[in-house]
Amino acid sequence: MTEEKKRTIADAAEMIVGGYAFLRQEENITIVNLNQKDEHAMVITRDGKMLESSMDPIEQVIALKKWKENAQFMEDEIA
Repeated sequence: MTEEKKRTIADAAEMIVGGYAFLRQEENITIVNLNQKDEHAMVITRDGKMLESSMDPIEQVIALKKWKENAQFMEDEIA
């Protein structure tokens, strides 16, 4: 992923935690790993159920953990 694309994703993100950008997309949340050269992303529901992913299983666990620990910081945006 180019630096310009990373910057664009980071600017659009509602929250960034540990290199993962969290973006609200209608009723779902898209999580993008900004530390990967290739675009690694996952789409989840607001309650943390995975809908689709291009992340490996370990990355999925890490991203979901970061979501569950920090989702309250997006509550105003989601509610």
